[in-house]
Amino acid sequence: MAIDPKEVKALEESWANDERWKGIKRPYSAEDVLRLRGSIQIEYTLARMGSERLWDLINNEPFVRSLGALTGNQAVQQVKAGLKAIYLSGWQVAADANLAGEMYPDQSLYPVNSVPQVVRRINNALQRADQIEHMEGKHDRHWFAPIVADAEAGFGGRLNVFELMKAMIEAGAAGVHFEDQLASEKKCGHLGGKVLIPTKSAIQNLIAARLASDVMGVPTIIMARTDANAADLITSDADEYDHAFIREGERTEEGFYRTNAGLDQAIARGLAYAPYADLIWCETAEPDLEEARRFAEAIHEKYPDQLLAYNCSPSFNWKAKLSDQEIETFQEEIAKMGYKFQFVTLAGFHSLNNSMFELAKGYSQRGMGAYSELQQREFDNEKYGYEATRHQREVGTGYFDEVAEVISGGTASTTALAGSTEAEQF
Repeated sequence: MAIDPKEVKALEESWANDERWKGIKRPYSAEDVLRLRGSIQIEYTLARMGSERLWDLINNEPFVRSLGALTGNQAVQQVKAGLKAIYLSGWQVAADANLAGEMYPDQSLYPVNSVPQVVRRINNALQRADQIEHMEGKHDRHWFAPIVADAEAGFGGRLNVFELMKAMIEAGAAGVHFEDQLASEKKCGHLGGKVLIPTKSAIQNLIAARLASDVMGVPTIIMARTDANAADLITSDADEYDHAFIREGERTEEGFYRTNAGLDQAIARGLAYAPYADLIWCETAEPDLEEARRFAEAIHEKYPDQLLAYNCSPSFNWKAKLSDQEIETFQEEIAKMGYKFQFVTLAGFHSLNNSMFELAKGYSQRGMGAYSELQQREFDNEKYGYEATRHQREVGTGYFDEVAEVISGGTASTTALAGSTEAEQF
């Protein structure tokens, strides 16, 4: 089937005239996209809705706060508590949510489809919460908070990036970020031994991600992360753009070149990625306002409208670096610099571990007195919108009672909530 010239023209006009694509560079044609799409256009509702909502939020809110969710239930609680977006960290998936069923460090050791699967789990949890409230006649909450998911270094080259991006969209991700490390040596941004790929290779990965989203017909938010502030190794000197930072004559045992790590190298990379990304993220070692300002000003000098992202990392010792007042206002201050998406990557991991440790410590010493105190804290939080005290209702028991009633024409005698301890005591 020949490509319809009207479809080509419509896509070209969208790229040229839609404010969403202002400043975005595509080194491929609309005809390329339509040729690769196939004969039918499949609709990815959650990904489209999420990406459009996230784009609206980061452009019209002062900034967007997000916490890393480890499970679907954590995401549900985040939305109930008022957060408007969900962050999904590859670190957390490596640690406790990957399809290998292993505990891994953040070194891309887990199966590549693990993060898309957790995106799907989170969206399923949000969908169930939406179904429960909709059935109960409540319609005042937007449940489908956009999910920004971690694609690591792409788990390979540009074709791997293309396929991973497609999987993220199929799972319902609103935004996806890629970093400029060598996939086979990928490390957490706060570990040593990071190896950069040439700038032009990182750009090709961003192009691959954009092409995938265009082929899928979804305006996914693409975030480019650079680890060049700390990474002092690079795979090759093939890209002249990198020559200013490569140390002449210095090679490692593996054949990597040594570079001069630091903010100048990170700025150079951020400038190179800007035409291909919706948001730029520079991974940093500490919460430093001046460093954040210097990066932002350098990017905005050439690209004044470029949106930025910032990892308010749990790897930082916040109290050791900033005063209480500086911590309280940190996000507002960097928002003024253009950091519109701000997130705590490992919030789910630390929240889950610390809360369970505190409960287990109290329970091991005092038994049910400690658990009852947890329950009382749940009751106290109900005035703020917390509802998981009624755990049966929270996971949809009443929803499936309603399904049973509809199927039986209202004559079901085996519905679950009626006569339950939850109905009697909560």
